[in-house]
Amino acid sequence: MTKQNYLSVGIDVGSAFSFMSIVDPDENLILKPFKIIHNDLDSLNRALAAIKNAEESNSLKSRTFLESTGIYHFPLFCFLMESGFEAFVINPLITHSIKNIGIRKVKNDKLDSIGIAKLGLKPDLQVSVIPAKLVLELRSLTRNYYNLVDIRSSYVNQLKAHLHTVFPQYLDIFSDVTGSTSMMILESYLTPDKILRAHKDCLVEKIAKASRKGPQNAAQKYDRLVLAAKSAKVFGCSLDSVFFNISTTLTLIKGMDEAIASTMDQIHSLVKKNHSEEFVRQISWLDSIPGVGFMSAITILCEIGDFSVFKNPKQLFAYFGLDPEVRQSGKFNATEVHMSKRGSRFARRAIFAAALACIRIKRNGEAINPYLHEYYRQKASAKPKMVALGAVMHKICNYIFAVLRDKADFSLRSPQEHCQAYRTPALIAA
Repeated sequence: MTKQNYLSVGIDVGSAFSFMSIVDPDENLILKPFKIIHNDLDSLNRALAAIKNAEESNSLKSRTFLESTGIYHFPLFCFLMESGFEAFVINPLITHSIKNIGIRKVKNDKLDSIGIAKLGLKPDLQVSVIPAKLVLELRSLTRNYYNLVDIRSSYVNQLKAHLHTVFPQYLDIFSDVTGSTSMMILESYLTPDKILRAHKDCLVEKIAKASRKGPQNAAQKYDRLVLAAKSAKVFGCSLDSVFFNISTTLTLIKGMDEAIASTMDQIHSLVKKNHSEEFVRQISWLDSIPGVGFMSAITILCEIGDFSVFKNPKQLFAYFGLDPEVRQSGKFNATEVHMSKRGSRFARRAIFAAALACIRIKRNGEAINPYLHEYYRQKASAKPKMVALGAVMHKICNYIFAVLRDKADFSLRSPQEHCQAYRTPALIAA
């Protein structure tokens, strides 16, 4: 094994303070666990001085390794980098694997910092650095976007539950209870009684304006609405508290819609300001893939960070957590294999959405991606649908890797054309 020629600084990061240890290339401890208080500038400066003294005493440069802890490691990482030190982030799955090496069950922050320092000397250690500021800002916005979408979905489910109690027939009229027409009716005519008391011409006019489908369609919608309101008088539990809950839930949904729209505006604005960046060109390359939209492209790129570290598509599968779990011992080999799901859930979410779009059929009967649609159909004939969809997700990862590697827009072509383009006679013959 090749011996490393640097001092390894290990930091076990906490929310308010961290512990730092330093080991030499022979894994000898040269600085016992040192407490760093994050909000104390003197404590931070003493930590920097301790690293510099260790470098001078041993005539070696240092590398600092921090465990990824969500948000807590980021300020300390930036502080070290801005102070001129090399710093790297380690996946917590890797650091957790070293905490059970000893026989005794001992776990504390001091020992963890020593373990991280020794781990930093491993020649095959997989580490990452914080990506560019533009990527960080867009990653923060995209993750917040998906969180807002999830919160909105929970409010929509609450709204449906409330309506099912007091006005169950309403759900059969509107496929989207948060559509413009439905929201107008729920805000202006919340209860079945209000709908029945409303002036027909006035309500039809409002429905036509909200739906933008003409007076005839609005009149038909009105008739169905009145019939549902009459049915609710017979089958429906009229509770004032539930109608109040519907009103407050509508307010929350509108607030979420505004927050989501504002976040999207901020993302577009940030991309527009950085039109000359390589990152923005990568967005256009991914956006050219059928099924991958603007938001999915940004999400995937932000979660990838630095694409240059990926040498083949399999590394991308593993990074996204799309690689299969391996469960094997002796002669036992598990037959039910699932995705590891150890990577970014936001990236998997975007790729999953792209996979669903690729196998979808347009109104004219054409598939968005005819080759992936046929591939999915063949897989689904012999495998469960989710397994087939997972295979499509792998194909999309191949697309992502190819366009980013070639720095070019996606070109839709059949497998035979692809083999011909890359001159692979064995594949062509197959």
